[in-house]
Parts: sequence; C-alpha cells; structure tokens
Amino acid sequence: MNIVLAGASGFIGRHLSAALLAAGHRVQPLSRRHGTDVNQLQSAQHWLPHLASADVVINVVGIIAEQPGQRFATLHTQAPCALFDACVQAGISRVIQISALGCDDSAFTPYHLSKLAADRHLRSLPLDWLVLRPSLVYGPGSASSAAFMQLARLPLLPLPNGGRQLVQPVHISDVVAAVQQALAQGVAGQSVDVVGPQPLSFADWLQTMRAARGQAPAPVLAIPPALLLALLRVGRHLNPVLQPDNLRMLLASRAANPEPLARLLGRPPLSPSPRLFFHAATQGESS
Repeated sequence: MNIVLAGASGFIGRHLSAALLAAGHRVQPLSRRHGTDVNQLQSAQHWLPHLASADVVINVVGIIAEQPGQRFATLHTQAPCALFDACVQAGISRVIQISALGCDDSAFTPYHLSKLAADRHLRSLPLDWLVLRPSLVYGPGSASSAAFMQLARLPLLPLPNGGRQLVQPVHISDVVAAVQQALAQGVAGQSVDVVGPQPLSFADWLQTMRAARGQAPAPVLAIPPALLLALLRVGRHLNPVLQPDNLRMLLASRAANPEPLARLLGRPPLSPSPRLFFHAATQGESS
C-alpha cells in the first residue's frame, strides 16, 4: 500500500515506518525532519498535495508537553482535523488515528481533550476510520520511558501515594502490530485501547525498569500528590515530561480492557518484561 505517515519522526512513527517498509509498503513520511512542518498544515487544502496516490493515511502526530511553536490545539486538533477533511476530499477512505488512552468521556487535561476533539471529528466523517488509544508505550527511543527510567534509577523511589496508581504499559511492537493487523484485516469503525494484558502499580512498573537495568528493587517513599504537583511546577522547566498534568493523568488512571486489542492482534498483548525495554518493534514482536 501507499501509506502517508504523519508524525513519522516521533517515537511511534519511527518504529511504525520501519515495520511498514519491512512489510513491503511504500511510506511517505511527513514531519519536520522530513521537510514538512505539520504546524503549517491547518486546512484541507494544505494537506491535499501530500496525499496524491495515497491508499491509507496514518496520523501519529503527538507531543507530551507544549513548547514554543508546539501547541496541543494545533498539533492534536487543528492539523489532524484538516488532514481528515482532506482525506474525504481526496477520496482516501482508510484513516488510522493514533490517539491515547484516556481520550474518552473522562478526559480532563488539555493533552487528552485536544486528541479527543480530533478523534470525534474523525468518527463523524464518511471514512473507514480506526482510532487506536495506546497506554504508556515503552521501547527504545521513548522519551517518557527515558524519564521514568531516570526516576527508577534512584536508590529511593519518591512516588505519589506510594505508587499505587494503575498503569498498563504496552510495548512498541504491540502498537506496530495493531496497525499492521488493522491494515491486513481492513478493520474500521472501532476505537481500541492499546494496553498491556493486565494493570500493575506504578511502583511495580518502576521496579520492572530497575530490573531491566540489572538493579535490585528499591524502597518506595510515599509522597503526598500535592507536594509532587508543587515540585513539578519547577521540574517541568527541566524536562518536558515532568508536567503537573501528567501527574494528574497518572492519579486518574484506571484499568482498561485488553480483549479488543487481543482480538485485533490474534494473541494476547505482551506482558511487561525487562528484556523488552531495549528491543525495537520488530525484535519485540519476535522475542
């Protein structure tokens, strides 16, 4: 297939592009690294020249935090909505949107709400759409995993409420496999949570990261969330992942049903394992 991949230079985009090319597809990557600034593509007319001869459009554009020149409203809502409108005009029916877990009626942060707006617009259009909503995605090159790995290296883990929050990390190979299976099966008209097979506590997730580095488990120090929120207001200037809203999303996290993903993959999603942290998508798929 001829596939237009918007956001091809990001963590998910890089792994997905490599896997699609290895499978024999032709990929047209769109990102600033490839000479296209998605910030400038704010209408269907701006997108149309990039869609010539495309069979499928996949949108992986996403940022975890706003920075100068990178805004949620622009990159998560306005540009994708314009892209989806362009697909209608160009007669490209198959569109896959990589959204995020929590982009549903429970959304409350600008990150989730901006992605949810694009998801809803896509669902309203006469397209063969698919919305995939990954949880925390781990694997080589993940900025969020790198930030969590730095936290996990500490000899004492200071975590909100002792890290009892539930997370369902998913390996990058399962995200890639979900897209590949959707393309192969022609899956459309669904919103699928892309999550690990079972939830685990945030503290256990960090201990798994320590095991991946060959470190023994570390003691956990329970920190009041209000104190951590105050600290993150300073920390966000040092690392874009350290946003107060990211902590709020963690505190509001809940378990998701892995069965729809398992049906799409034809197998259960991979369980979090230390051996997968440094494996790329194709390696993780075959491990």
